[in-house]
This record gives sequence, structure tokens and C-alpha cells, in this order.
Amino acid sequence: MESAYKELCGRLRRIQVLGSVSGLLGWDEQVNLPEGAAGQRAAQAELLAELHHAAATDTGLCAAISACEQVLAAGGLDADARVVVAAARRDYDRVVKLPVELAAEKARLSSEGYHVWAAARKARDFSAFAPILEKHLALARREAELLGFGECPYDLAIDRHDPGLTAERIGGLFAELREGLVPLVRRIDARVAADKMCARTPVALRGFDLAAQQRVVRAVTARLGFDYKRGRLDVSLHPFCEGSGDDVRLTTRFNADEPLDALYSSIHEAGHGLYEQGLPSAQAGTALGVAAGMAVHESQSRLWENQVARSRAFWRWLEPTMRAEFPKELAGVDGDALHWAANAVEPGGLIRVDADEVHYNLHILLRFELERRLFNGTLAVADLPAAWDALSTELLGRRPEHAGEGVLQDVHWSGGAFGYFPSYTLGNMIAAQLWTAARRARPALEEEFARGEFGGLLDWLRAEVHAHGRREDAFALTLRVTGEALGPKALLAYLEERYGG
Repeated sequence: MESAYKELCGRLRRIQVLGSVSGLLGWDEQVNLPEGAAGQRAAQAELLAELHHAAATDTGLCAAISACEQVLAAGGLDADARVVVAAARRDYDRVVKLPVELAAEKARLSSEGYHVWAAARKARDFSAFAPILEKHLALARREAELLGFGECPYDLAIDRHDPGLTAERIGGLFAELREGLVPLVRRIDARVAADKMCARTPVALRGFDLAAQQRVVRAVTARLGFDYKRGRLDVSLHPFCEGSGDDVRLTTRFNADEPLDALYSSIHEAGHGLYEQGLPSAQAGTALGVAAGMAVHESQSRLWENQVARSRAFWRWLEPTMRAEFPKELAGVDGDALHWAANAVEPGGLIRVDADEVHYNLHILLRFELERRLFNGTLAVADLPAAWDALSTELLGRRPEHAGEGVLQDVHWSGGAFGYFPSYTLGNMIAAQLWTAARRARPALEEEFARGEFGGLLDWLRAEVHAHGRREDAFALTLRVTGEALGPKALLAYLEERYGG
């Protein structure tokens, strides 16, 4: 009984280790890879994908799953093992239907796609990237056909990131959100415009030394709880988090005239890192040792970035550090102005990663709608820039001047990561509900933040979210922890509380 389960977990662990090697190569590709080594890296990624596919489709793995299922049917093993075995069966039954050539081609194209996207973004030339996007879409549709999602291929793309979710279910949540969000955004935008007419605008922060920014970012993320003995922070074109357990890699970017960009990008990625470092290490490779899905993952990063790090209490703690590192740059800036700058609302902003909380979800509604059209065949890749510009005008009130601040701004499509974007707004919804529940459980949270104490919140998240791995999907987890079904009500209330006035 125990030997069958031990055999299964050992095989799952091997698959996880192979995946972690692929992830590390992907991190290195965006952080350290020499410009001339792109072709070699694509070949390495392709080979690792073949090895990973071989391990994931091994007949020995199937035999181990079957043996555990027989034990479970006879009343053996426990509830945790039932979760592990069910997830292993689901994953195996899927991957065994996919030819190794498809896995290898996806890995190679993702590696090549990143470099093509980076060059196309720099040149502001969508036509240079379009062939890569066409190939990724073709591969995604082929995979959907093989797995029985031929009539709804976008559902498979979503399910890969958030098991159990569908475009229809997300579309219903987003429609409800949009109904309440658009009038709120318009009202706040009007208030911002009126403030500007009265010369009340957030202070401009310029000339912040990059080395000092790095010191602040590292100190802040460490104080939040990120363990640098099991992780590191580097620079990349697009901030991201890669890795798990004892090796979590964060990246950010620095600009002397945008110090808050590095701060909040780093806190966001550290939120992902905190989740990965908090997952049960003894369950690595199994469903109990991985995140519940990307919506829950984004809830962790967005909660630390927004509810925590944009709060007045957080800035009461951080302000002395900022003044010590940047005495000249902040000499004429009082505490209220500094906090205001961290919460500045900028109508018409076109870049998602720079967007304020008020407008951020409009960027995701835009991308969700475009991905849905791409997959249902009503939008051709060649027409994507025009469709992007039209939706940007409708939702954000401004048309991009070039592809670099429009259709080419995000890295995700270069790796075929369709269905990921909805996770950001779902994560914002979950974060708002978690924040309400956390404050109810620990009423003194913000007083703790003002003293630079963040362990109370982290401990609560560890117990309520991290420790459970993938026992539940995003809907079940949110209901269990918050007592409320996943929806936009808490997010709209939070935005109204922080920005409505």
C-alpha cells in the first residue's frame, strides 16, 4: 500500500525536477543569456521538453497511478493521497495524448519567440512578431483538438493555468465586474481631471540612484518575508518570478526616474515568491505541493503589492528608509505627497504593468476579449493591432501611438501563454476578498505594518492558502477562506474605499 504511493510520488518528483530545470533555463534566457546563444538555448529547451514528456508519459508512472487507484478503491490511503492520485491521473491522461514532437516544438518556439518579441517590441514592428503568434495559436488549437477541446480551444488555454475554469465562467465574472468598474473609473477619472485643473497632481520622482533603489527593494522584499537564502533578485526586460521551493528567482527593472516602478514590480514578484516558498516542500511534485492555480498565485502578488504596500501604514514604515537612501531627492516631498505618488491614478495609461489599481483591470478585460476572439476565429492575427487599438480607445480612452505601447507590450504571447491574462483580474478579486478576511481575523494588521511587521499576514496566508497546495480550485479556496463566493463585490468595495474619495 505505502510502496505504491511512494513509487508514484517519486516519479512525480522526477517530473517536477525536470520542469524546474526547464524553468531555470527560461529564467537564464531572460537574465543572462548572451545575444548570440539564442539558437543553442532553443535546442536545449527542446531537448528538456522531450525528456519531460518521456517522464510524464512513462508506462511505469501509469502503473503506479493504477496501483494507487486500486488501493484507494479498497479503502486504503488517506484524503491527501486521493488528491495526489486524482491529479496525477488527470495529468497523465492528458499528456499521454500529446506527441513528444508537439511538446518539443512548443518549447523551441517559446524560446525563439521571446527573442523575436524582444526585437519586435524594440522596433515597434508587429509584423515581425506575427508569424510567431500564428504558430503558437496553431499549436494551441492542435493541442486542444488532441485533448478533446476542439470546439472550445480557449478553455484548454485557461485550464492550463487555472484548472476547472472556462471562458464562459470568467466572462460572466468579468461582465459583472465591468458593470460596476466602468462607472467607478469614469467618476475617479473626472476627479483626477478636476484636481489637475487646480494644480493638485502627484509629485514627480526623478533622479533616484539605481544602486540605492536596489538596496531598498531587497530590504523591503526581505522584510515582507522573502527568504534570500532560497532565492535571488535580478534584472530583466519584463519582471517575473520563476522557480519553486528552495530556488525562487525574482526579476525586476530599474529606472532612475521611476523608482516606484522597481519597488512595486519587485513586491509583486516577491508575492509570487512567498507563495512558492510557502508551499509544502515535503509534497514537492504532487498536487499538494503546487499552487492552486495562477488566479490564486496572482492574488498573493497583488495583495502584497496593492492592499499592503500602497497602504498608508506601509508608507509610515517605509518612509524613513526612503529618506535615508534618497535625502536630496525627497527633500521637498512630505509624507502625504510620497504616499499619494504611490497611489497616483493616471487616466489613459497604456502600459499594463505601470497601470494604477483603478485602471488595471480594464487592461485585462481588453486582453481577455482579444484572446477570446483569436481562439473563436473572429479575429485574425493580422488584424490584432487594429482590434487592440480600438478596444484601448473604448476601455482606456486612448489609442496607442505604436505597437510597443500596444499589442507588443506584454511578453506572454511570445511563449504561447494564452489564457494567463484573466488570472490577474481573478487574482485581484481573490486578493480583495482575502484582505477583507485577513483584517477580520487580525484587526491590528495595519498597525503591524506601520511597525514594519508583516509576519502576521504572512503566517495567516501560509495557514489559509499556501499550506493547502492544489486541494481546491480558486472558487473552492476563496469560499473556504473568505466565506464568500468568488466575485467582484469585494474588489469594487476596496477600490471605492481607497480611491473613490
